Amino acid sequence: MLRLWNRAPLAAKRKVSSFCPPAHSCNDWIGPPDRYSNLRPIIFYVPKNESSLEQRLREFRQETQMWNQQFWANQNVSFQQGKEEFIYSRLKAKGLQTRDETGRKITLNAEEMADFYKEFLSKNFKKHMCYNRVKCIK
Repeated sequence: MLRLWNRAPLAAKRKVSSFCPPAHSCNDWIGPPDRYSNLRPIIFYVPKNESSLEQRLREFRQETQMWNQQFWANQNVSFQQGKEEFIYSRLKAKGLQTRDETGRKITLNAEEMADFYKEFLSKNFKKHMCYNRVKCIK
């Protein structure tokens, strides 16, 4: 049976990192890479005398970071799931199991995987264009 990669929980339902900088810190802190998005979350410093303009900028940066985290978490999970399904279907067509007799995963060669990568990029072309242009946000 094909075991699909776990889907990333919605950003609103999960905390990206439990990392917490020291209370006396006066700088932004960058945490470890997120498990799903592979992006390193930023914990923004909030000065005591933050102006309303500085606050708006910080909040915009936080919203952008959250959006990026969710976009790449979804994209990476979709990629991983599609890749596993592709490998499974190709191995099944060859009459092979997903693991060899020693229990190791059987893989496809680079030429076979190139078909998947090309298909994935083509299928997600519009999504990536929207991401890069930022006009399709939300």
